[in-house]
Amino acid sequence: MYDFIIVGAGSAGCVLANRLSSNPEIKVCLVEAGPKDSSVMIHVPLGIIGMMHSKKMNWRYYTEKEPHLNNRKLFWPRGKTLGGSSASNAMCYIRGHACDYDEWAALGNEGWNYQDVLPYFKKSQFQERGGDDYHGGDGPLHVSDLRIRNPLSEAFIKAGKQAGHKHVQDFNGEEQEGIGYYQVTQKNGQRCSAAVAFIRPAEKRENLTVITDALTTKVLFDGTRAKGIEYRKGGKTHTLECSGEVLLSGGAINSPQLLMLSGIGGKEQLNQHDIPVLCDLPGVGENLQDHLDVLAVTRERTFYSVGFSPVALLRSLKGIVDYILFRKGNFTSNIAEAGGFAKTSPDQAAPDVQFHFSPCFLDNHGLNLWQTIRHGYSLHACNLRPKSRGQLTLRDRDPVSPPRIKANYLENEEDINVMVKAVKLSREILKQQAFDRFRGKEVYPGEDIQTDEQLEAFIRRKAESIYHPVGTCKMGIDEKAVVDPRLKVRGVTGLRVVDASIMPTLVGGNTNAPTIMIAEKASDMILEDYLKKSVKSEEVTASIS
Repeated sequence: MYDFIIVGAGSAGCVLANRLSSNPEIKVCLVEAGPKDSSVMIHVPLGIIGMMHSKKMNWRYYTEKEPHLNNRKLFWPRGKTLGGSSASNAMCYIRGHACDYDEWAALGNEGWNYQDVLPYFKKSQFQERGGDDYHGGDGPLHVSDLRIRNPLSEAFIKAGKQAGHKHVQDFNGEEQEGIGYYQVTQKNGQRCSAAVAFIRPAEKRENLTVITDALTTKVLFDGTRAKGIEYRKGGKTHTLECSGEVLLSGGAINSPQLLMLSGIGGKEQLNQHDIPVLCDLPGVGENLQDHLDVLAVTRERTFYSVGFSPVALLRSLKGIVDYILFRKGNFTSNIAEAGGFAKTSPDQAAPDVQFHFSPCFLDNHGLNLWQTIRHGYSLHACNLRPKSRGQLTLRDRDPVSPPRIKANYLENEEDINVMVKAVKLSREILKQQAFDRFRGKEVYPGEDIQTDEQLEAFIRRKAESIYHPVGTCKMGIDEKAVVDPRLKVRGVTGLRVVDASIMPTLVGGNTNAPTIMIAEKASDMILEDYLKKSVKSEEVTASIS
């Protein structure tokens, strides 16, 4: 019998497992559908390329046909291993903008404004530059400067300044708007995933059990109180029980799917699949949001490519030696080395576009990278605060079946307008003098695409996810909220959701650091409730005796 069962060993689940098991009196079990994080592709930063292809460590989801993107099905990679997507992402450490969290609080989520959450960002962080008002200096998650700065990334920084953007040293400090290098979740040139940061230091604790290769199929209930889970491992079905709470940390796709499979969701949705309705909660799977991204790609005309390409990497024996002996060089790159934030209108309160610059030729998520020998460089641009909302529903009642993902990108007309402006901003940077010695032919959008109408058609033909789905178990106080501000699932007891799915609105940046923050704050709330319950139990026992 455990006190807490955590479903999903992604960024949030790893934090919960560490923080809750820090009390030796609390027994914790962490259950992960994927394997252990032993693959070299995880720990060598450049291995992100291989992680995109992995069927063992990547859920490799696809959306349904997106009606506003020429009915294309978009690829949604999600991590499936200890560390979750923090074991396969681009390692960019970005928190979003302060106004994002102030908006959460304004929506009725008391305790979630920026000043409330900043201490939890700091608590998790070991900022290698040192701690200050915005950064922690002794947390488990290492945040460092890149050990390599590709010449093309350097050209991007110069070009950004030539285009009128400020050079920013710290996107998580006082000012987000501007261009600069990203800091990354790396330690000594290796990926510092949530598993490395939070599970490695805790895995030998006697009160922490970690089960991998185990797909959770259902939350078990005693009436309306969650009492455990059912999971499949090695072809067999197993059950686990807990005296405290079941904590779902499967992410924006798996957490709502598991709730619905367990009888929690809109009754019409559940009735379609003959799932008994335990709790009619229509917000489950609703409010889906993601950052839609579009690439501007240019061929590199340099004969001996300075960027990353299959040929350049294969001949990079020095890079292999540098990495093995010194943990530096090409193999420490996160691919998205530089980037920044910009406004499509000067009257914006906060930047509404984010850039990720990659010193390589990118297309289709890099899935065809090894089929090309083209040299080039690529600039991502995404709309940070889309107004379109999607939905996640069950395909059937089989837990193995992927759910139906309907992102509904660009349903709101304002979103396409921002995307068109974002492409123009990308082009403005890439045409600057700093790129003159590298610039070949523009591949995307293409030199014949110039008008707003042509750009809109290009975006609908080529835009893709940049992997930040949130919102499907929304935190709030309205009728569509799935969890309350303490992340407890409405209508039942003993069950919380702790991951990116609880975000009521999408933050203006990458979502890994905010997810870790959510789990840090949740850990404190869970432990607070647990200790209150323990004290109350002791008082009752004392009064009886």
